[in-house]
Amino acid sequence: MSSNRLPALVSPSLCAALAPTGVLRAAINLGNPILAHRADDGAGAGGAGGVSVDLAGALARVLGVPLALVVFDTAAQSVEAVVTEQADFGFFAIDPLRGQQIAFTAPYVLIEGYYLVRDDAPIVANGQVDVAGVQVVVGKGSAYDLYLTRTLQQAQLLRAASSQTVVDTFLASGAQVAAGVRQQLESDAARVGGVRLLDQRFMVIEQALGLPKSRGAEAAAFLARFVEDAKASALVAAALERHHIKGASVAPAA
Repeated sequence: MSSNRLPALVSPSLCAALAPTGVLRAAINLGNPILAHRADDGAGAGGAGGVSVDLAGALARVLGVPLALVVFDTAAQSVEAVVTEQADFGFFAIDPLRGQQIAFTAPYVLIEGYYLVRDDAPIVANGQVDVAGVQVVVGKGSAYDLYLTRTLQQAQLLRAASSQTVVDTFLASGAQVAAGVRQQLESDAARVGGVRLLDQRFMVIEQALGLPKSRGAEAAAFLARFVEDAKASALVAAALERHHIKGASVAPAA
C-alpha cells in the first residue's frame, strides 16, 4: 500500500515501539467470524485467515518485520493479550472500558449487533427486550456484552463462554433472547432452525485496531494513520470482498 499518510521509512524507535521483539505479534479473535476464521486448509498464517489477518500482514510489510499471529477464541482473551503485552496490537470493537488501557484507532469496519428469539416468542421489537424477567445471552467479554451491560436496565444478561456458543447457550438455558453479530446469528439460525432475528439492529459495532497505551503516542498515531490509509487505498474494501463478507461496511474516513 502506498500513501502520503505513511512515512517512506519507519524510524527504528517507532519500529521498536510497535514490534519490540523484532516480530509484529497480532492478536486475532476467532470469535468474530466477519473478521477472522480458522484456516484449516493451511492457507492462513498461524492457523487463521480473514480480514484482520490480511490487515496484520499489510502492517507488518509497512514496518518491514515478520508477522506472528496470536490466535484466540474470544474477544476478552484477545484484549487481555494486548493489555498484558503478550501481543503488540489487535483488532477490537471500540469500547470505553477497553479504552482505559488500549489506544484505539478510528474504526475501519462497521458491523451490526442484532437480537435473536424463538419463532414463537412474543418479542417482535428491540424495545420489548429490556423488560424485567427477560434473559439475554451474550458472549462473555464481547463488544455487545460490554454495551448491553451499560445500557440494559431491567433485562438480565447471561454470559456464554464465547460468541460462537451464544445461540446454543440460549437454547439450552431457556433464555428469551440471544444477542450478537448479525452474521453469526444468521448462520446459527440456519443451523438450528426455529429462531428468528428481530428486524432492527440494537447497535453498530465499530471495529478498530488497538495497541497498549504504554507503547506511546507516536506508535498510536502511526497505527491510526495506517488505518486511514487502509481505508482510503481500498485495502479494507478489497479484504471484505476477497473473504466474501456481507453485512459489514468500510468505516468512513476519520
